[in-house]
Amino acid sequence: MLNEITRRHLDFHDTERAMAAMEVNYPDGSSTGLHAHPRGQLLYAIEGVMIVRSTIGTWIVPPNRALWLTAGLEHEVGMAGEVKIRTVFIDDTAVPDLPGRTCVVEVSPLLRELIVAAVKIRVDYPQGGRDERLMRLLIDELRVSDVLPLHLPVPHDPRIKAVCETLIENPAENATAEQWARRLDVTAKTVHRLFAKETGMSFAQWRQQARLLYALRRIAAGERIIDVAFDCGYASQSAFTAMFRKHFGIPPSAFYR
Repeated sequence: MLNEITRRHLDFHDTERAMAAMEVNYPDGSSTGLHAHPRGQLLYAIEGVMIVRSTIGTWIVPPNRALWLTAGLEHEVGMAGEVKIRTVFIDDTAVPDLPGRTCVVEVSPLLRELIVAAVKIRVDYPQGGRDERLMRLLIDELRVSDVLPLHLPVPHDPRIKAVCETLIENPAENATAEQWARRLDVTAKTVHRLFAKETGMSFAQWRQQARLLYALRRIAAGERIIDVAFDCGYASQSAFTAMFRKHFGIPPSAFYR
């Protein structure tokens, strides 16, 4: 199946048009494997949740979000639930003012319908007609879409990389930066400095983000919020819900609706 999909991808890149859209469905638990595209990619799923991993980090992409992937970035997409992908490939050398980095963007109702409509447009759509105008409107909507904090950057320094791997495997780990510093035989100041340098976040921000992404995967699988809250290290469901609402503006029970 993946070889067939790879061949289809080539068709959507080998076009004189600046944009081309395609659809593909994957079963629960499947993966695309590591790959990259010569064009930028707006990766969106009308159903299911995508977990996208690359050398620069991990992103969780539910159906009300999309991921903008910069051209050439090697990545792998894992599927939580049956995932129905609708994706748009965009030549960022021909289309200006696209996001300058890989990021998760909010999908407005209009942008969703434009993406769904775009997959029905043939690759060699005529210039100056309705199909080209639809594609241009899709770009306009992408440019004004809000960027959302659903990214977990991967550090390279082996000292804090070990800390991050532990926090990913055990989100309930509550050791402070000072306690981690003693384990690593460095100062707490060094831990804070390395997190800021390697991830652009503080230690506390990175740990909270790791917990959020872990929680999103669990919630997408239909698990109880209270179980997810405790496994993320929160003393109560209400404390977890308050943190989640502060981060996303809605409670966890409403996130995937």
